Amino acid sequence: MKLQGKICGVTDKKTLDYINNHPYPPQFIGFIVNYKKSKRYLKPSKLKDILKNVKKKSYYVAVLVKPTKTDLKNISTLPFDYYQIYNMKPQEIEPIKKKYKKKIIVALTIKNKNDVKKYKSYNNIADILLFDSKGYEKSLSFNHNLIKNLKSKIKIMIAGNIQVDDQLENFVEIADIIDISGGLETSGLKDISKINFFLNNIKKINHEN
Repeated sequence: MKLQGKICGVTDKKTLDYINNHPYPPQFIGFIVNYKKSKRYLKPSKLKDILKNVKKKSYYVAVLVKPTKTDLKNISTLPFDYYQIYNMKPQEIEPIKKKYKKKIIVALTIKNKNDVKKYKSYNNIADILLFDSKGYEKSLSFNHNLIKNLKSKIKIMIAGNIQVDDQLENFVEIADIIDISGGLETSGLKDISKINFFLNNIKKINHEN
């Protein structure tokens, strides 16, 4: 299976245009929808404006931390393919998936092996399992080897302070999708040159594998 990429935390039209029109666009583009602590958070009005851009090959992901009914209603008409949900139990996510008919990325924050084991509870709901750090907006790391021998029929996405110049080919053995956000930024803003490097690198890794 080929390694896929997700660029998260896009906040402006110019960057989104660049990603959408890249020769090797990522499979997923993420937008911070309701987590106001993040510097990448988009107010509803700005989010709607950015998403007026012509959508191409990538899936759009709404990143949601314990979303309220109002949060979900606010984005219900926007062109999202996936809802990436943090801090909700399986029984809370199930009605969201059913009502809004979206694919679900269940985001689990990891510090130790016990945190990893929680994924089993989401096997019947998740379309993708995301293993992230406890840092949320702080771009912290976790020991990625904790999920190295995880056996799941569900696609695995990995995040947690991954940098653009990391040895990304090392993730092929443990994940299907690399989720990168802060690692594509310079001085807190998405850097086109880093995005280009990342997307070309994913293409190169897949060619070599």
